[in-house]
Amino acid sequence: MGFLIAGAILALLVVLAIATVSSLVVICPPNRVAVISGRQRVLPNGRNVGYRVIKGGRTLRIPIIEKVSWIDLSTMPIEVSVENAFSAGAIPLNVQGIANVKVSSAEGLLENSVERFLDSDQLEIANIAKDTLEANLRGVLATLTPEEVNEDRLKFGQTLIDEADEDVKKLGLELDTLKIQNVNDDVNYLDSVGRRRTAEVIKEARVAEAERAAESEEAEAASRQRAEIAKAHADLEIVEERNGLRVRTAELEGLAAAKESEAQVAGQKARVVAEQELERERIELEQRRLEADVVAPARAALEAEQLRAKAEAAKIVEDGMAQVEVYQRLVEQYKAAGDDAQEIFVLNMLPEMVDKIVSTVDGIDIDRIAVVDSGSGDGVSKVVNQMPTAVVTLAEQIQATTGIDLLGAMKDKLGADETPSIPAENDANGENPPALNA
Repeated sequence: MGFLIAGAILALLVVLAIATVSSLVVICPPNRVAVISGRQRVLPNGRNVGYRVIKGGRTLRIPIIEKVSWIDLSTMPIEVSVENAFSAGAIPLNVQGIANVKVSSAEGLLENSVERFLDSDQLEIANIAKDTLEANLRGVLATLTPEEVNEDRLKFGQTLIDEADEDVKKLGLELDTLKIQNVNDDVNYLDSVGRRRTAEVIKEARVAEAERAAESEEAEAASRQRAEIAKAHADLEIVEERNGLRVRTAELEGLAAAKESEAQVAGQKARVVAEQELERERIELEQRRLEADVVAPARAALEAEQLRAKAEAAKIVEDGMAQVEVYQRLVEQYKAAGDDAQEIFVLNMLPEMVDKIVSTVDGIDIDRIAVVDSGSGDGVSKVVNQMPTAVVTLAEQIQATTGIDLLGAMKDKLGADETPSIPAENDANGENPPALNA
C-alpha cells in the first residue's frame, strides 16, 4: 500500500515538473512573433527597451518576472475603396481595390509593430492599415487624370504602392500587393469618355475600312496594270529572246566556220612545223656527220700539231736556257780575263765571222790563198784589200753594229804573231791556193 502511494506521489511530481517546465518554455512558430517583456534589453540601434523578441525557435522565460505576448505575422487581405475622390481634372472618382498587408518582421520595423500592435487582433490592425491606404489612395488620385487612372491601372497601382509604402512601414507593417479592381464615377465621365473613344474607334474603323476598300481597289487596278505590263514585257522578252536566238545562231555558225578555218590553218601549221622539225633533224644529222668526218679529225690534227709545237718550243726553250748558261759562263770567264777579254772574245768569234764572210763569196771558187809577208806587217792588209767589196762592207757593218774593228783586230793579231810562208803549190788555173799559215 505504501509503495502505491509513493508511486502516485512520484508521478504527480513528474507531472507537475513537466507542467512547470512547459509553462516556462516559450516555443514560437514561424508565422508568429513572441514578445517577452519584463526585463530591460538593449536593441542593436542602442535603444533600451523592456522586452525581447523571438522569431521562430524557443526560449525560457523567468516566471513571475517575464510575460509572453504574441503578434500574428499572417497576411491580412484588406478591401480598399474610396468614393468621390477628386482626380486631377476635378472629376470625382470611385475606386475599389484589394491590398495584402502583414506585420513586418524585418529588422527595425518589428519594433514599430511591437510598440503599436502588441496584443491587438488582426481586425484592428487591418482597419488601421485600410484607413492609411485609403488616405494614400486619395492623395494619388489627386495627381492623376481619370483617363490615366482608368487606362493604366498597373502604373496607378505602382504609384499608390510607392506613396503608401513609407506610411505603412512607419506603422511596422509591410504592403505585399495592391491591385485596383474597379474605377468609376457618379457623373458618367468615364462612360462619356468611353463612348467618345468608342465613337472615335468606330469612326476610325469606318475610315480604315473605306481606306482599305480604296486601297483594295487601287491594289486591284495596280495588279491589272502590272499584269498588262508584265504581259507586254513578256511579249517583248519573247521577241528579244527570238532575236537573241537568231543572233546567237549566227554567232555560233560564224564561230564554227572560224573554228574550221583555224583547224585547217592549224593542220597546215602542224605540217609545216613537222617539216621544219624533220629539216632540223636532217641538219643536225649532217652536222654530226661533218663533226665525225671533218671536224673531229681536224681537231685531232690540230691537237697533235699543238703538242708537236709545244715539244719543239720546249726544246727551243731548253736550248735557249743552255745557251744562256753558256753565255753566263763565258761572261764570267771574260770578266775574269780582265783587259784581254775583248781580244779573247774576238778570237773566239773569229771562226764564225770568217765563215760568215766566206759565205758571202760562195760564188767565188777559191781553192787556196797564200799570203807572203815581207815582214812589214801588211800581208794581211793586202789580202784584205784584195777581198771582194761585199766582204769589206760586211766587216764595216759588223764594226758599226758591235763597235769591234774586226779587220783591224785581225791585222793586229796576225801582224804580231803570224809566220808567213809561201806554199809552192798552185791550183789548176795556175793561181795560188787560199791558205793562211800562221
